Amino acid sequence: MSDETWVLDRTFNSSAGEVRWAVLGPAGAPPVVLVHGTPFSSYVWRGVARALAQEHRVFVWDLPGYGDSAQFEGQDVSLGSQARVLTELLGHWQLTEPAVAAHDFGGCVALRAQLLHGARYRCLALVDPVALAPWGSPAYRLLGGHAEVFGQLPPALHRALVREYVSSASGPGLPPAVLDRLVAPWCTEAGQPAFYRQISQNDQRFTDEIQHRYGEIDVPVLICWGAEDTWIPVARGHELAALVPGSELRIIDGAGHLVQEDAPAELTAALTRFLRTPPVPDPRTGP
Repeated sequence: MSDETWVLDRTFNSSAGEVRWAVLGPAGAPPVVLVHGTPFSSYVWRGVARALAQEHRVFVWDLPGYGDSAQFEGQDVSLGSQARVLTELLGHWQLTEPAVAAHDFGGCVALRAQLLHGARYRCLALVDPVALAPWGSPAYRLLGGHAEVFGQLPPALHRALVREYVSSASGPGLPPAVLDRLVAPWCTEAGQPAFYRQISQNDQRFTDEIQHRYGEIDVPVLICWGAEDTWIPVARGHELAALVPGSELRIIDGAGHLVQEDAPAELTAALTRFLRTPPVPDPRTGP
């Protein structure tokens, strides 16, 4: 059932436009930042966020160009821009070393913010992330390569295309009301061109620029992967775990790419356990 109580009630004027965000959990609790991927929004994190908020201060946000955040012609919604916005938000929230959990291309966003923009995390959880080349399905490349053409589809055809595309992210399938909520932001007058804009602006170079640096990551890393992921095969999870020193790989049975919807209890349990892991002392400052 769709959750109409999921509302992002705060705003931040980022370098890529207005960002809508919200915070859950008690003030003073250890901070956790959740990052969504494409073509989703913070809504996919709702169940996990509320569960984590029992012990953490949980920050959720819609990336520029997604969900309830700004969508406009000429907007930079590339992975490079999103990493800068994440870094800006961490400063706005006055978070120096939060835990971060990132899904899909949110993984690339979080990794770029850390490796290129100096963001510091206490720990990092990556859920079916876009992190290793090659990536992008044939359908993804087709849509991105002809964004202007697809942007002119009649609204009913566009909506059908987006519904089919989003549906394919789930292994067992999404409840109709949840699918409606995920698709809705892309079916407005501004949302239709925004859907193709975000695909056309992203390509493999954004991971190529950082992939060789994964060995530098010096915080605890948990990699979660849906065993039935048809968007990014689970073999990539094993490859990524081999590149990130000391990382832990958790395969979640019965889940597709959209693990938050397919196996929320299993993902929440894995994240809760991981977030309770004591921090690793920084060798520059000592324990």
